[in-house]
Amino acid sequence: MPPLTLILGGARSGKSTHALRLAQQRARQVVFVATGAPGDAEMAARIARHRAERPPHWQTREHPREVGAALLANPPQADLLLLDDLTLLVGNVLLAAVGEGDASQPAVQQRAARAVEAEMTNLLRAWRTLGIPWIVVSNEVGWGLVPTSPLGRLFRDVLGRANQQMAAAADEVILMVAGLAMGVK
Repeated sequence: MPPLTLILGGARSGKSTHALRLAQQRARQVVFVATGAPGDAEMAARIARHRAERPPHWQTREHPREVGAALLANPPQADLLLLDDLTLLVGNVLLAAVGEGDASQPAVQQRAARAVEAEMTNLLRAWRTLGIPWIVVSNEVGWGLVPTSPLGRLFRDVLGRANQQMAAAADEVILMVAGLAMGVK
Protein backbone atom coordinates (compact mmCIF):
# COMPACT_ATOMS: atom_id res chain seq x y z
CA MET A 1 0.00 0.00 0.00
CA PRO A 2 1.20 3.52 -0.65
CA PRO A 3 1.79 5.66 2.45
CA LEU A 4 -1.22 7.54 3.85
CA THR A 5 -0.91 10.44 6.28
CA LEU A 6 -3.96 11.86 8.05
CA ILE A 7 -3.69 15.31 9.60
CA LEU A 8 -6.43 16.11 12.12
CA GLY A 9 -7.12 19.17 14.23
CA GLY A 10 -9.58 21.88 15.04
CA ALA A 11 -10.35 24.98 13.01
CA ARG A 12 -7.29 27.17 12.53
CA SER A 13 -5.02 24.60 14.18
CA GLY A 14 -2.50 24.70 11.32
CA LYS A 15 -3.63 21.52 9.54
CA SER A 16 -3.47 22.83 5.98
CA THR A 17 -0.20 24.71 6.53
CA HIS A 18 1.41 21.58 7.93
CA ALA A 19 0.03 19.46 5.08
CA LEU A 20 1.45 21.88 2.49
CA ARG A 21 4.83 21.81 4.20
CA LEU A 22 4.87 17.99 4.33
CA ALA A 23 3.84 17.70 0.68
CA GLN A 24 6.61 20.09 -0.39
CA GLN A 25 9.16 18.09 1.62
CA ARG A 26 8.02 14.72 0.31
CA ALA A 27 7.41 15.31 -3.40
CA ARG A 28 7.98 17.65 -6.31
CA GLN A 29 4.93 16.76 -8.41
CA VAL A 30 1.86 17.10 -6.20
CA VAL A 31 -1.79 16.93 -7.14
CA PHE A 32 -3.88 19.01 -4.75
CA VAL A 33 -7.49 17.84 -4.46
CA ALA A 34 -9.70 20.64 -3.19
CA THR A 35 -13.14 19.73 -1.88
CA GLY A 36 -14.46 23.20 -1.06
CA ALA A 37 -17.09 24.78 -3.26
CA PRO A 38 -17.41 28.58 -3.54
CA GLY A 39 -20.99 28.86 -2.29
CA ASP A 40 -20.64 32.53 -1.36
CA ALA A 41 -18.22 35.44 -1.78
CA GLU A 42 -16.40 34.79 1.50
CA MET A 43 -15.79 31.13 0.62
CA ALA A 44 -14.65 32.10 -2.88
CA ALA A 45 -12.12 34.48 -1.31
CA ARG A 46 -10.87 31.72 1.01
CA ILE A 47 -10.43 29.37 -1.93
CA ALA A 48 -8.50 32.05 -3.84
CA ARG A 49 -6.19 32.60 -0.84
CA HIS A 50 -5.56 28.87 -0.55
CA ARG A 51 -4.75 28.63 -4.27
CA ALA A 52 -2.20 31.43 -3.90
CA GLU A 53 -0.46 29.54 -1.05
CA ARG A 54 0.26 26.50 -3.23
CA PRO A 55 3.30 26.20 -5.46
CA PRO A 56 2.35 27.14 -9.03
CA HIS A 57 3.67 23.88 -10.51
CA TRP A 58 1.24 21.79 -8.43
CA GLN A 59 -1.77 20.44 -10.23
CA THR A 60 -5.12 21.34 -8.65
CA ARG A 61 -8.29 19.34 -9.00
CA GLU A 62 -11.57 20.53 -7.56
CA HIS A 63 -13.96 17.77 -6.55
CA PRO A 64 -16.64 18.64 -3.99
CA ARG A 65 -17.97 15.03 -4.14
CA GLU A 66 -17.18 11.68 -5.75
CA VAL A 67 -13.46 12.23 -5.30
CA GLY A 68 -12.46 8.58 -5.47
CA ALA A 69 -14.45 7.99 -8.65
CA ALA A 70 -13.00 11.12 -10.28
CA LEU A 71 -9.44 10.11 -9.42
CA LEU A 72 -9.92 6.58 -10.70
CA ALA A 73 -11.52 7.84 -13.92
CA ASN A 74 -8.65 10.27 -14.51
CA PRO A 75 -5.59 9.16 -12.51
CA PRO A 76 -3.23 11.98 -11.62
CA GLN A 77 0.35 11.99 -12.86
CA ALA A 78 2.02 12.98 -9.61
CA ASP A 79 4.34 11.79 -6.87
CA LEU A 80 1.89 12.63 -4.06
CA LEU A 81 -1.76 13.54 -3.58
CA LEU A 82 -2.89 16.09 -0.99
CA LEU A 83 -6.63 16.09 -0.22
CA ASP A 84 -7.82 19.22 1.62
CA ASP A 85 -10.16 18.44 3.10
CA LEU A 86 -12.20 15.44 4.21
CA THR A 87 -14.40 17.67 6.38
CA LEU A 88 -15.80 19.59 3.41
CA LEU A 89 -16.07 16.43 1.32
CA VAL A 90 -18.17 14.70 3.98
CA GLY A 91 -20.29 17.85 4.41
CA ASN A 92 -20.92 18.07 0.67
CA VAL A 93 -21.92 14.41 0.45
CA LEU A 94 -24.10 14.71 3.55
CA LEU A 95 -25.98 17.78 2.31
CA ALA A 96 -26.60 16.18 -1.09
CA ALA A 97 -27.90 13.02 0.56
CA VAL A 98 -30.14 14.84 3.03
CA GLY A 99 -31.46 17.20 0.37
CA GLU A 100 -34.79 18.62 1.47
CA GLY A 101 -35.25 15.80 3.98
CA ASP A 102 -35.54 16.12 7.74
CA ALA A 103 -32.19 15.17 9.31
CA SER A 104 -33.97 14.07 12.49
CA GLN A 105 -35.66 11.19 10.63
CA PRO A 106 -33.92 7.79 10.82
CA ALA A 107 -34.46 7.06 7.10
CA VAL A 108 -32.74 10.34 6.15
CA GLN A 109 -29.91 9.66 8.60
CA GLN A 110 -29.41 6.17 7.16
CA ARG A 111 -29.42 7.49 3.58
CA ALA A 112 -26.83 10.12 4.48
CA ALA A 113 -24.65 7.64 6.39
CA ARG A 114 -24.72 5.23 3.42
CA ALA A 115 -23.75 8.03 1.03
CA VAL A 116 -20.78 9.03 3.18
CA GLU A 117 -19.77 5.38 3.61
CA ALA A 118 -19.84 4.91 -0.19
CA GLU A 119 -17.73 8.05 -0.65
CA MET A 120 -15.19 6.74 1.87
CA THR A 121 -15.09 3.30 0.27
CA ASN A 122 -14.39 4.83 -3.14
CA LEU A 123 -11.85 7.27 -1.70
CA LEU A 124 -9.89 4.50 0.02
CA ARG A 125 -10.13 2.34 -3.12
CA ALA A 126 -8.58 5.20 -5.12
CA TRP A 127 -5.77 5.55 -2.57
CA ARG A 128 -4.96 1.84 -2.80
CA THR A 129 -5.22 1.80 -6.62
CA LEU A 130 -3.29 4.95 -7.55
CA GLY A 131 -0.12 3.75 -5.85
CA ILE A 132 1.15 7.16 -4.70
CA PRO A 133 1.41 8.59 -1.19
CA TRP A 134 -1.53 10.61 0.11
CA ILE A 135 -1.87 13.32 2.72
CA VAL A 136 -5.44 13.90 3.91
CA VAL A 137 -6.57 16.85 6.05
CA SER A 138 -9.67 16.68 8.25
CA ASN A 139 -11.23 18.38 11.24
CA GLU A 140 -11.41 16.59 14.55
CA VAL A 141 -15.04 17.04 15.60
CA GLY A 142 -15.20 15.07 18.82
CA TRP A 143 -14.02 17.76 21.25
CA GLY A 144 -16.67 20.40 20.72
CA LEU A 145 -20.11 20.89 22.11
CA VAL A 146 -22.89 18.57 21.06
CA PRO A 147 -24.52 20.31 18.08
CA THR A 148 -28.00 21.66 18.77
CA SER A 149 -29.52 20.63 15.44
CA PRO A 150 -30.18 17.14 14.04
CA LEU A 151 -28.17 18.00 10.91
CA GLY A 152 -25.23 19.16 13.02
CA ARG A 153 -25.27 15.98 15.09
CA LEU A 154 -25.52 13.85 11.95
CA PHE A 155 -22.55 15.69 10.44
CA ARG A 156 -20.47 15.19 13.59
CA ASP A 157 -21.32 11.49 13.63
CA VAL A 158 -20.59 10.74 9.96
CA LEU A 159 -17.38 12.81 9.93
CA GLY A 160 -16.24 11.11 13.12
CA ARG A 161 -16.74 7.71 11.48
CA ALA A 162 -15.00 8.87 8.29
CA ASN A 163 -12.03 10.12 10.32
CA GLN A 164 -11.85 6.77 12.11
CA GLN A 165 -11.84 4.90 8.78
CA MET A 166 -9.10 7.12 7.41
CA ALA A 167 -7.04 6.84 10.61
CA ALA A 168 -7.35 3.04 10.59
CA ALA A 169 -5.96 2.93 7.03
CA ALA A 170 -3.28 5.56 7.65
CA ASP A 171 0.36 4.81 8.32
CA GLU A 172 0.75 8.16 10.07
CA VAL A 173 -1.78 10.27 11.96
CA ILE A 174 -0.82 13.78 13.06
CA LEU A 175 -2.87 15.90 15.44
CA MET A 176 -2.44 19.66 15.09
CA VAL A 177 -2.90 21.85 18.17
CA ALA A 178 -2.12 25.60 18.00
CA GLY A 179 0.18 25.06 15.03
CA LEU A 180 2.09 22.25 16.71
CA ALA A 181 2.18 18.77 15.17
CA MET A 182 1.80 15.83 17.52
CA GLY A 183 2.31 12.29 16.25
CA VAL A 184 -0.64 10.05 17.12
CA LYS A 185 0.16 7.03 14.95
